[in-house]
Amino acid sequence: MTNSPYRSMDDKKRPTEDETLLEGPQPSGRHDKEKLLVSDPWRVLRIMGEFVWGFDNLADVRDGVSIFGSARTKPDDPQYAAAVETARLLAKAGIPVITGGGPGIMEAANRGALDGGGLSIGCNIELPFEQGSNAFLTRSLNFKFFFVRKTMFVKYATAFIVFPGGYGTLDELFEALTLIQTGKVKHFPVILMGKDYWVGLQEWLRCTVAAQGKVNDRDLLLFRVTDDPAEATRIVIEARNEKR
Repeated sequence: MTNSPYRSMDDKKRPTEDETLLEGPQPSGRHDKEKLLVSDPWRVLRIMGEFVWGFDNLADVRDGVSIFGSARTKPDDPQYAAAVETARLLAKAGIPVITGGGPGIMEAANRGALDGGGLSIGCNIELPFEQGSNAFLTRSLNFKFFFVRKTMFVKYATAFIVFPGGYGTLDELFEALTLIQTGKVKHFPVILMGKDYWVGLQEWLRCTVAAQGKVNDRDLLLFRVTDDPAEATRIVIEARNEKR
């Protein structure tokens, strides 16, 4: 498949740490020392090291907000401006902003946090294609394992704000809702920015998923939807004050 944007079984790109971890057992034939370096127990040590490194670098972050959204959003998109303003208001309130550190909505949120004089954190990820960190970070971390990085988004934030995005954004959104729904974490604000974008998802969840009993009606109340950066900031601040 030429010109495909996806990885193929026979491409020559260097495998990511996630890919190496998730691949099945490989044929033997390597020397013992070489086998040890690529063994699953050895990878566990690397994973543990990345967790320790991430925790150490973010240990001083309190009550942050993780902001997600498409890396493809352009600076002239109204959602870009909304992300800048949302993060600026959060930073003015003394709330750290955490993003994936890349372009698009992530860049916008980090720009707003920097404009507001706040802590602007980027947790980037190793990918088969380049995704450089944006230029608006006061603290930049680069992770090799997706699940380690995702832990940081939850551990150091007391709210998620989710702008329009694709699979990665939806992954973060539904992981947060699942953690809350199953009681794995205490209920924290999950705010969807952009009513027009999310209305179809809301209708599907209500008219199909909840209607067929796959979730309860109360599960549809686990997130809020707004277009207003000031309202999103108010929800976050109110939840933070209730926690204290």
